[in-house]
Amino acid sequence: MQPVSYARVNDVEAAVTLVGGDPGSAFLAGGTTKIDLLRFGVEHSDRLVDINALPLADVEELPDGTIRVGALARMSDVARTPIIRERFPAVSEALLLGASEQLRNMASMGGNLCQRTRCSYFRDGVSPCNKREPGTGCSALEGLNRGHAILGTSESCIATHPSDVAVALVAFDAVVHTAGLDGDRAIPIDDFYLLPGDTPQIEHPLAHGELITAIDLPPTPLAARSLYLKFRDRQSYEFALVSVAVALELDHGSISDARVALGGVGTKPWRASRAEQELRGAPPTEESFARAAAAELAEAQPRTYNAFKVALAERAIVRGLRQSLNGFTA
Repeated sequence: MQPVSYARVNDVEAAVTLVGGDPGSAFLAGGTTKIDLLRFGVEHSDRLVDINALPLADVEELPDGTIRVGALARMSDVARTPIIRERFPAVSEALLLGASEQLRNMASMGGNLCQRTRCSYFRDGVSPCNKREPGTGCSALEGLNRGHAILGTSESCIATHPSDVAVALVAFDAVVHTAGLDGDRAIPIDDFYLLPGDTPQIEHPLAHGELITAIDLPPTPLAARSLYLKFRDRQSYEFALVSVAVALELDHGSISDARVALGGVGTKPWRASRAEQELRGAPPTEESFARAAAAELAEAQPRTYNAFKVALAERAIVRGLRQSLNGFTA
């Protein structure tokens, strides 16, 4: 592992100034993936700035009903916070399914949103990878791509984003708050994740030294009946082959609103807007659910080893929507 220096800060302004003014510096929170990437030579930093002392770990309700989650709140703590469990159960479930207990106790919410892909070609440090070394190519295109994306892909990259909770946050229009040298920003979470296009190395619109400070969940009544399902090779700690966050609102026997987001299939946490559009105004039936799922996966671009994800994602959407009906009384 490369040698690095270490600094510790106590306020947001100092953290942003220290990292923003030095291209070789990076923030360190839980460190559950950062240290691995440095050890493997995938990322390079001359200095790590420890931000764990910053006052960014609270989960609170704002006057307008928005729930604000501090960027340094730990995954386990957020998952078990009563207001999250009651108003956004899919967020709680995604956090609990997202990592082992040990990792959840260490990993921060902000760090989880910024984690890098688990693509083995990116992480091995030697294979051609446009995300790690722009212009070298994408080994996954013709390689072992069973775990890779089928939505939002390009000829430059087909790596999936690994976060579970980001899928649920995308479904419910979360907003990411940041602080940087140029001031504070509020970024809708669907805009926070960028499609790879020709620049897969640019994953977020964050400037160097721009720090996530909080994540807002706006009031969303239907989210109280939401759920998160995760399909993986083993039921113990594992990344998703396909996951889905769903919620429905019914009015006089028809679907008046729907939220659907997918994980494990997109190069970013995938808001299933086509499926949502198909569902609105439709009856809550298996046929409606299947049409919505098929509409979302119609533009999927599977590769040699991941074509099974098309059918798996469609079935995941249908199962999630079916189970979400249990939140309604007869």
